[in-house]
Amino acid sequence: MSQEKYHAVMFDLLTALLDSWSLWNEVAGSEEVGVAWRTRYLALTYQAGAYRSYEGIIKEAAHEVGVPAGCADELIQRWGELEPWPETRQVVRTLLEKVPVAVATNASIALAKVAVATLCVYIPTVVTAEEAGYYKPHPNPYRMALQRLQCAPTSVLFVAGSAADVPGASAVGMPVFWHNRRRLSPVEAHVQPRYVSDSLWPILELV
Repeated sequence: MSQEKYHAVMFDLLTALLDSWSLWNEVAGSEEVGVAWRTRYLALTYQAGAYRSYEGIIKEAAHEVGVPAGCADELIQRWGELEPWPETRQVVRTLLEKVPVAVATNASIALAKVAVATLCVYIPTVVTAEEAGYYKPHPNPYRMALQRLQCAPTSVLFVAGSAADVPGASAVGMPVFWHNRRRLSPVEAHVQPRYVSDSLWPILELV
């Protein structure tokens, strides 16, 4: 892995730092249905552009893949049960001792607050699509977070959870570390992350 050192780290929230897949699968009743639901939700958020109700998109995705509406309500109610990946807390705490850390998420303000709280680590810079007015991969959420960090894009390592974040963060000039926990295929072969790992630990070597 490159020994290039970055001056700040920006994370996606729900996939890079949190294992949101497990809760979706549990609420859906099976991994197959949960993955279909979450995959459709991801597609809808990344296609949305201008912000519209995040909770509404969760419900829309459920409807489109045949998940009962009550499951979408249950998922939202149980948002506080999201669990960080095993190494998340230690990695973030270690990073915070060295560099500024930010989060850029497509979650609503309300659900982002709940999700960040599950980390049990204070992250001072959290930008939501709702605040930015647009969903990633539109540049606004990334740029708002960069402004708050007061860092040049090239000096900030973006940690993507979803493959769709790779071209989005790259387009504003950030090098991308794809935390590909599920070992998925890239969505755009012509836009490659600088680093790929199924763990967060290697990030510590880069700051």
